[in-house]
Amino acid sequence: MPYTRLEDLPDSVKQVLPKHAQEIYKGAFKGGYKEYSNEQSAHRVAWAAVKKEYKKDESSGKWKKK
Repeated sequence: MPYTRLEDLPDSVKQVLPKHAQEIYKGAFKGGYKEYSNEQSAHRVAWAAVKKEYKKDESSGKWKKK
């Protein structure tokens, strides 16, 4: 089911993404879930959206704006 608040996102998302990236993730997840009616597909859509604007810092594991 789509997340309504950033606080509802999975810990694995909240712990590594900055707030703006979390907002992107939440919105993309909602759209992906609406289109596919499947949580796994919605998560893939959400991560793809985040990767358009952010990249993972290999040393810290955190995501940073490109």
